[in-house]
Amino acid sequence: MPDPSPSVTVVITTRNRSTDLARALESTLNQDVSMEVLVIDDGSTDGTANMVRERFPSVRLERSDVSHGLIVQRNRAAHLATGEILVSIDDDAVFTSPHTVGQTVREFSDSRIGAVAIPFRNADREQVLQRAPDPEQIWITDRFIGTAHALRRDVFLRCGGYRDFFVHQGEEGDFCLRMLNEGFFVRLGSADPIHHLESPRRSFDRMDFYGRRNDILFASLNVPWPWLVPHLAATTLNGLATARHVGRYRQMLLGLAHGYRDAMKLPTQRKPVSPKIYRLSRLLKKQGAMPFAQIAPLLSA
Repeated sequence: MPDPSPSVTVVITTRNRSTDLARALESTLNQDVSMEVLVIDDGSTDGTANMVRERFPSVRLERSDVSHGLIVQRNRAAHLATGEILVSIDDDAVFTSPHTVGQTVREFSDSRIGAVAIPFRNADREQVLQRAPDPEQIWITDRFIGTAHALRRDVFLRCGGYRDFFVHQGEEGDFCLRMLNEGFFVRLGSADPIHHLESPRRSFDRMDFYGRRNDILFASLNVPWPWLVPHLAATTLNGLATARHVGRYRQMLLGLAHGYRDAMKLPTQRKPVSPKIYRLSRLLKKQGAMPFAQIAPLLSA
């Protein structure tokens, strides 16, 4: 069993969203547990660093002079943090309850829980995502969403963190599959939900391109034979269907093409998971979540 009171670091990576960040920090500092709060400023030019120093002097600030991207900075945060548990939220999210961090930390109740997907809801919707259907059981899911999650720092580092060549989107699912291959799983949380406000300053071109590119990379790097070819075919067809559904073709088609091209450039990065773990991950994706008692015998030692 883990330490009942592991140390905690709340990590927020940010770039040029000082107003959003201030709101996120106010809610973070209202949590009812002792913790380190670490802000990684990814080369902001809007005075973010000065705002943090002046308004939140208790917050640990680490600033990069140039932008390296969210994935690189979250990996960096894992090396800089002092906490055993890393709780990560986006800079456009807020804790709506002072209990969320403490509730989440307590959900690392089994040594095989490598991550907790924290419940959250987007600003324009009432549905709460990533919430366990029954808080009395441990529910396993295939991945967490980056805006609201917690990790065992040692497991994250042991598994190599996020692959930074993903650049944007898809790194969480890739990491969670590799973590599952090491015998650790993602638990659906039951904490008071986080509110994700979704900044309007999002680039759909960037999301469309990297979303489709990274779908191809995910399959190329992780899926074992003989499932690789049908998985890639299905991924490609799904990408085309998505482009048609939303009416945004150019960036999605470019993303698919670059995915295949970049996969050819990364042959040494291909480390397929075991067939057993691949089948388990597909089952979890299809089911959405399953009780730990059903999954535990299928995990790697």
